[in-house]
Amino acid sequence: MKKLIIIAVLIVAQPLTAQNYKFGKVSEEELLEKSHPDYPEASAAILYSKNQVSFDYQQGKGFVQNNEVHQRIKIYTKEGFDYATKLIGLYQGERSTHSEDILGLKAYTYNLEGGKIVKDKLSKDGIFEEETSKYRRTTKFTMPNIKEGCVIEFEYTVQSQLLGIDDVTFQQLIPIKRMEFKIKTPEYFKYSKLLNPRASFIPTLEETKESGRIIITSRATFTAGLSSQGGGRNKSSGGTINYQADVLIGNMDNIPPLKAENYVDNLSNYQAKLIMELEEVAYPSEPIKYLSTSWEKVTKTIYDDSDFGEQLKKNNYYEDDLDALLSGVPETDLQQRAGLIFNHVKSKVKWNEYRGYMADEGVVKAYKQGTGNTGDINLMLTSMLRYAGLDANPVLVSTKSNGIPLIPTRSGFNYVIAAIQLEDAIILLDATRKFNTANILPTSTLNWLGRLVKEDGSSGWVDLIPKIASKESVSLNVKLNSDLSASGKVRHQYTNYQAKNIRNRFDNFNNDEIIKRLEEDKGEIKISEVELEHMYDINEPINQSYSYVLNNAMEDIGGSLYVTPLLFLASEENPFKEDTRAYPIDFVYPIADKYIVNVMLPEGYTVESLPESVKYQFNGVDGEFTYLAKLNGNFIQFIVSLDLNKTLILPEEYEQFKEFYQLMIEKQTEQVVLKKI
Repeated sequence: MKKLIIIAVLIVAQPLTAQNYKFGKVSEEELLEKSHPDYPEASAAILYSKNQVSFDYQQGKGFVQNNEVHQRIKIYTKEGFDYATKLIGLYQGERSTHSEDILGLKAYTYNLEGGKIVKDKLSKDGIFEEETSKYRRTTKFTMPNIKEGCVIEFEYTVQSQLLGIDDVTFQQLIPIKRMEFKIKTPEYFKYSKLLNPRASFIPTLEETKESGRIIITSRATFTAGLSSQGGGRNKSSGGTINYQADVLIGNMDNIPPLKAENYVDNLSNYQAKLIMELEEVAYPSEPIKYLSTSWEKVTKTIYDDSDFGEQLKKNNYYEDDLDALLSGVPETDLQQRAGLIFNHVKSKVKWNEYRGYMADEGVVKAYKQGTGNTGDINLMLTSMLRYAGLDANPVLVSTKSNGIPLIPTRSGFNYVIAAIQLEDAIILLDATRKFNTANILPTSTLNWLGRLVKEDGSSGWVDLIPKIASKESVSLNVKLNSDLSASGKVRHQYTNYQAKNIRNRFDNFNNDEIIKRLEEDKGEIKISEVELEHMYDINEPINQSYSYVLNNAMEDIGGSLYVTPLLFLASEENPFKEDTRAYPIDFVYPIADKYIVNVMLPEGYTVESLPESVKYQFNGVDGEFTYLAKLNGNFIQFIVSLDLNKTLILPEEYEQFKEFYQLMIEKQTEQVVLKKI
């Protein structure tokens, strides 16, 4: 055997006693264990995980992939009950031969009752299937009789005629005591292999060779079996074909859990995992078929698919509507034409909440029915923009939940948007949601880079990270009252993503519901006279105002009054408490917040102490916080602003950023002290 990787590896301890991992052999010791010996805070642990992928030749089908899974999980506390539910994602093609199936599913829950091991079997009634898109479905089951201290165990095989191999994950949010995996692929299939370079845990894998055999019955045809990629056939009058198989093996003990941190784009981006992508198929006496060898090749393959490129060419179904819509709009006014088309698609076709870069229903059917998936809607939008004379192209995107693709792969994308070139600027559009506007996309799509694909098949990367700040501007008037309350009026203005957040938050809310939501987490407050302007005029900033009375806004200590001038606007807690940080902090978009607070002094009082004016900076211009306090007669004015121009804070910047943020929190919560005249 030869080592695939020899990099700094975490030292792991070997178990002192042999453990029986055969299915059904759950021990009393496993059931008695109250907490994980190395991670006592863990709510659950994977005691054993086995993943074995192999390819078997089946007469008439060709090579069939079998992915055998066996897991044994210990539930320590109620917080670990979620691990008793398993979701298995499966591909479903237009033909049954292209679909994935689950075989041999069996699962049991084990509990210790009266000193005896009692097991409960998962019934067929506890297994559910849900179609999540035209090409995907999910099998879901929840284990029976879950209790603190129980052990669950399940095994199954996913069988597929597809050649793509799912990522092998070596880390979860809970620790793994023992993991074994083996991938065996025929010599005809060449896969690229990559261990996630962003992961802190790097496993040691080994490569070797094994022999394989295909038995051909008399007068049969050897079908290599390339599924949707086509197949290779060798005529044979019967006999045996021997081949070499590439084998990848990994056996690991005591794998640390993935550390959960706030403000992370997607933890799976930092998860230890093996990514494999089919690059070549080479059968004897046949030309080599090259697949995902480059991003150009991947995007060209996607564009040539009938559910992608062909959808962009269709226009008969909307020509009359678009001609009427654009009547009287000059062909040179590209911005107005783009805006009209964008709003037309949003109002005409509703998103069915299925993602995908391919059309599902097909653009014609989606347009007529008024509903479609992401591919239907945004490919339709791109086609209409081209029809109207704009330089428009689709952009392939991997959403945050799909992760960041590290190697060229079709599965690296799961979403599509539209892009138009206007002079020197690229404008990104997504017509799936009513509050999306130009360059204001779903935050789930703001995932580094997208791949813009042109009509000639050429492609290039497009930056998806917003460059223009989303603003919140606040004017807060404060009257300090003799009963230690504060009252006044607040006016907010929100732009860009902050405006979209408000629209999503209060969409279809009545006035009472808005007040209830505003009063949350603001202490003893009573809000009234709420007004919202431009709630559905989405190209305008949102203006929000309301009156308030805040009880116990001040403290009376020895006759002096202590008050935090920002009241309920102040951030009181630093979300970044850890000494170190494993993953980048993701703020999604640049932020520009500004608060102007005018405090009217109560009668008979003057200022004893006032917070000093300060300016704090993070990494030069990446972040800046300013706090200005000025006394003017019977009023104190505070101007407080926060500008975060960098959306991603790297782990090596964390210590400096944590200090910057802590200083900001402390300043916002500083108090004014008033004394009697």
